[in-house]
Amino acid sequence: MSMLAVWMGLAGTARTEVLPSKAPIDVVHYMIVVTGGELLAGDYADGHTHFLTRTLYPLGLHCVGSMCVDDTRADIQAALRFATDRAALVIVTGGLGPTDNDVTREAIGEFTGTPLREHPELLEAMAQRFRVPPDQLRANLRRQIRVPVRGSYLNNANGTAVGLVFESDKGAIVSLPGPPGELQAMVRSELVPYLARRFGTRLPGRSLMLRFVGLGQSEIDHRIKERMTLDADIIIGSHFEGGRVDFTFTLPDDTPQAKQRLDDLKRKIVGIFGESIYAADETSLEQHVVSLLRARSATLALAEIGSGGMVAAALTGADGMGEVVLGAYVAPTMERLHHLLDVHDANWAKNASGGDAVERLATAAAQAAESEWAVAVGPLRDDGSVEVAFRRPSGAVESERIALRGTSEAARIRFITTLLDRLRRKLALVAARL
Repeated sequence: MSMLAVWMGLAGTARTEVLPSKAPIDVVHYMIVVTGGELLAGDYADGHTHFLTRTLYPLGLHCVGSMCVDDTRADIQAALRFATDRAALVIVTGGLGPTDNDVTREAIGEFTGTPLREHPELLEAMAQRFRVPPDQLRANLRRQIRVPVRGSYLNNANGTAVGLVFESDKGAIVSLPGPPGELQAMVRSELVPYLARRFGTRLPGRSLMLRFVGLGQSEIDHRIKERMTLDADIIIGSHFEGGRVDFTFTLPDDTPQAKQRLDDLKRKIVGIFGESIYAADETSLEQHVVSLLRARSATLALAEIGSGGMVAAALTGADGMGEVVLGAYVAPTMERLHHLLDVHDANWAKNASGGDAVERLATAAAQAAESEWAVAVGPLRDDGSVEVAFRRPSGAVESERIALRGTSEAARIRFITTLLDRLRRKLALVAARL
């Protein structure tokens, strides 16, 4: 049975919203087709729609729909029939690689009636990349240098599959590689200039991103409108997920004057929201916490039971994590963690669900890792919460309950967001007292 899912709008657990009062002029409408059976099976969420809409909206492009389809020729072509009826520009992601199920290139070629041919310059570049003569390149690699006769291609700085542009009298179908690292770089360096040439869209202007935590999108929007008046040429976008909210403010031109205006805007908004803003760029909450620790030459130990190592895993991707996290201890029960930390106290785990036991756990983790700060997460309670203890460099320990309801990605993000927000506020408070 054909697998086809369609969302007229934006899909997924994360939500991106562009506030209608600041819509750009001379809008170009487009559709997105995301390919991949693994998305429909729920193996992971679609992140391409979020990235594309967020990147292209300030340039004068408006997404009128996003579709996720199985990576078969029939499903891709069915999606293209739907999408090309509604927009002059269609962006397709995924299916340009070397494997047998990478059929996007051929599916679009058949749909548009456009032949595909090897491009001589791409063939030479591919041969140099793999250090073999062109005639010795494997057939599956040579598939990736086949481009439409009517159209063009987009260079891939981070991979072997070029992007494809299928031109027609009515518009264009652009096919991008699926790996996020390849797609995002290609969009910024290749697709955006192409769209400016082909559709007359704007080139990137000057933007300001403010990252909030602990407040809802509607509350932030209401307080901004209540306390200040934004200039009419500022385009506002927002994205929220798991207790984190990003607001982006974009001006059409990248000039010193635009920079000054956005700097002034940042000061005003920070003055309104204070510590609810944790970054004024794309720094993640995880990276912000690690950076706070590094800036204070502080160290952290983690001890986790109910969270199963989620906190340590979340911090793993942050730059400098290895410098500040001196120990991460994970066990399924308080007794097992008691043994892992080699604590010689028979009464230590007597009240395993109590705050006192988790506070002692944080102290034990700090001592075992010889760390100044420590965070301990106790066992999962019947009400779907866990006791979390924070140990400061002074030796003082305090605990609170944080909800941990379910094992879904959304529940995981909400829990990590709440815990890291508590930790960053405590780090900031200690610094303020010094």
